[in-house]
Amino acid sequence: MNFTEKITKIVTDAEMGLSGVFADFDRIAQENTARVIDSFRAHRVSEAMFAGSTGYGYGDTGREALDAIYADVFGAEAAFVRHNIVNGTQALSIGLFGLLRPGDVMLSISGAPYDTLAEVIGDKYRNGDGSLADFGVQYDEVELTPDGKFDLPIIYEKIAKYGDNLKVVFIQRSKGYQNRPTFAPQDFKEISDYVHSHSKAYVVVDNCYGEFCDTSEPTSFGADMIIGSLIKNPGGGIAETGGYIAGTKRAVELASYRLTTVGIGTECGCTLGEMRKMFKGFFMAPHVVAQAKKTAALAAYVFAELGYDVEPSYFDARHDIIQTVKLYDADKLCAFCRGIQMGSPVDSYVTPEPWDMPGYEDKVIMAAGTFTAGSSIEISADGPLRYPFTAYFQGGLTYESGKYAIMTAADEILSL
Repeated sequence: MNFTEKITKIVTDAEMGLSGVFADFDRIAQENTARVIDSFRAHRVSEAMFAGSTGYGYGDTGREALDAIYADVFGAEAAFVRHNIVNGTQALSIGLFGLLRPGDVMLSISGAPYDTLAEVIGDKYRNGDGSLADFGVQYDEVELTPDGKFDLPIIYEKIAKYGDNLKVVFIQRSKGYQNRPTFAPQDFKEISDYVHSHSKAYVVVDNCYGEFCDTSEPTSFGADMIIGSLIKNPGGGIAETGGYIAGTKRAVELASYRLTTVGIGTECGCTLGEMRKMFKGFFMAPHVVAQAKKTAALAAYVFAELGYDVEPSYFDARHDIIQTVKLYDADKLCAFCRGIQMGSPVDSYVTPEPWDMPGYEDKVIMAAGTFTAGSSIEISADGPLRYPFTAYFQGGLTYESGKYAIMTAADEILSL
């Protein structure tokens, strides 16, 4: 494409101004890569582990090694990662149903979770479809403060109110479709310490979009369980499906009984032909996440220069791969997504349109010209058609391709 002179100049200036920011992303990627390689070496990863298994999958050394590697790298006591977890929402469901029992309370302290969890929880009411509410689990939530922090006085009050019935304190690390900052791993320490000293609850973190953005994960700061999807950060753009759960030994064990069945847990589960991609994706993930962060920082710079509100700003620390751009206009949101689609390597000729996506309250427009359907780490943009018409942009397997997509999105908006 022939980009406008205005966009070309903004991008040139951006790359000069972002050199120090990009260098910091590379430093984080280097440290995370070292941890991954050290763990691969410690667990003696070999070609034989990539063969996979069939049937029950007993004695699958590749599966066992990858579980241990996830635990090592994420600072957890245990973990499991499986190709047959279909998305992040299912992984979260496995974790929540594994920990919660009739009469227990789940308390979300980062406001309402991502839209797709509403029916899993039961949206505070029984829905008859097998939600947590149907099984007698009570749900409550605490909104964040206006500046996006934990509302500690209210949280402490709720913890005291529910006492021993409180079983899960749930936190969504990333912003989802909210307009607030993403939490850094160290943000979980104070609240985790308090929860553990004043209740018997597990601290459960939806870690989607956050893996490898820092040199540690929430499990290093007291979280009992972190949960994520392989077609986001930890799959490195190579794993084509799957999810993981990591955390304390007991929490992961209980989740594993929901994954398979009580008494079996992680001891079986065939891996078919997926292991090579899952190992390779995790190996690539620190580098790919750095590429996505560079793309997001470029987007922040470009769209701020064009007069839009962005979060985070290009010079802020990044604790996930998501970049928001408030466009304040439905047509501009659609144009942004069209531009991302046009700048993608797959289905670039397709025009995204808003639709009633299952699990969401509003119509949603999504652009995703990806090799793996729905892979957020590749390059994608989406947003609900509700004010302030915010575009949620994420991914970029390579900075160069991400840069191209950002330029096409900017050009598309300018053409309105």
